[in-house]
Amino acid sequence: MKSGLVTLTFLVAASFSSVASGQPAPATASGTISLTLRQAVQRALESNLSTARARADIEVAESSRRLLRSSVLPQIDLGGNLTRNSKEVQFGSDQDTTTLLPLNDWQYRVTLSQPIYAGARELKTLRQSSIQIENTRELLRFTEDSVLLGVTSDYLGVVTGDALIDVEKKNIYLADRRLKQARDFYQAGEVTRVDVLRAEADVKGAQRRLAAATQLRESAAGRMRIGLALDGTVVTEDPSLTLPAMGEEADLLQLAEVRSPQVVQAQNNLRIANLEVSKQRAAYLPVLTADAAYVTQKTDFPTNEYGQVSLRFSVPIFHSGEFGARIASARSRQSQAELAVQEARQSVRENVRQALLDLRTADTSLSLAREQLAASEAEYEQTFELYRAQEATALDTESAESSLAEARRAVVQSTLDRWLAELRVWFATGELKKALVTEVVSNES
Repeated sequence: MKSGLVTLTFLVAASFSSVASGQPAPATASGTISLTLRQAVQRALESNLSTARARADIEVAESSRRLLRSSVLPQIDLGGNLTRNSKEVQFGSDQDTTTLLPLNDWQYRVTLSQPIYAGARELKTLRQSSIQIENTRELLRFTEDSVLLGVTSDYLGVVTGDALIDVEKKNIYLADRRLKQARDFYQAGEVTRVDVLRAEADVKGAQRRLAAATQLRESAAGRMRIGLALDGTVVTEDPSLTLPAMGEEADLLQLAEVRSPQVVQAQNNLRIANLEVSKQRAAYLPVLTADAAYVTQKTDFPTNEYGQVSLRFSVPIFHSGEFGARIASARSRQSQAELAVQEARQSVRENVRQALLDLRTADTSLSLAREQLAASEAEYEQTFELYRAQEATALDTESAESSLAEARRAVVQSTLDRWLAELRVWFATGELKKALVTEVVSNES
């Protein structure tokens, strides 16, 4: 499916032009924050608390890898002791005295230990930790995409709220217009007071819907403040981002299977599980360690200082089935990881298909809403002129007015749905950040 270059200005600002006279101007009052969509995207990546926690997780994973790496590197230790004995024992005489047990004894030892071979289990553990770091980075990428989707949706929700507020103000104007005409007819004795009361009720209903539109706008602004970690009154501007052209469905499905964080994480978990099976099998192999030490002590029998080098090895012979149980458990986790990869791929494919279906539906809905708006505007103008000429009833005018108000709301809501549907397609493929940020960089350059 090819949608070409679809601009937010076209989807939001141009679509709203038929129902709104313009966007709110940036405010200058104290505590008011004016943001473009581009600025909101940049701030979401820099200041959002969820992404900050995800970045901290990467540092934790890297620290864990450094800790594991230390297990295969040389270890040098310095140890010693001081001892007070109850008596001193010597043998020899005069110039040829040898102390066997000094009254105050001391000793210190410098030891070097180096693992040589353990079935490459340490190296496999290091590879597992490296893959886990990749998983943590994929989690950060998923978090960033989720935050961008939420912040962009809330930003557009604020823009939509402003447009709905303008729509309801126009609907109030239409209701006031009918109320004035009904009062003029009533004073002239042409209609009953029922028409006036009905028009007054419709004015109050339009005012109530204006309050509801304001509440929706402020709710979206509140969510956006949380996503951007800021406080104050938010004022939005006309969005102007352009997303890349969208390819065919088959291309998007293939992209999702390669780039989706869920699939990449599942594949990494399978790699970790494969290494775990191999690592557990290596438990049957011998363990070889080299040690070297230098010792100095007060006792001079047989000598008061010496060095030593040793090679230690251990070969497992019988462990009551422990190793077999560990291998069986690792193989079970490996099978689970393979199933998780299949499930992740199927899930992202269906997410992309559903997002594309929602996009096609939103396209159709927006097109029909615009046609409905054009027809409703023509119907209302003709009906009101007939009402003024007393060739149509108040009920006819009320029905046309209601149809026009609903058509205006439908255009605003369908415009928002169309844009969010395209954002969700990019989110489903795992490329939302790239689609948004690449456009930001290209616009700024």
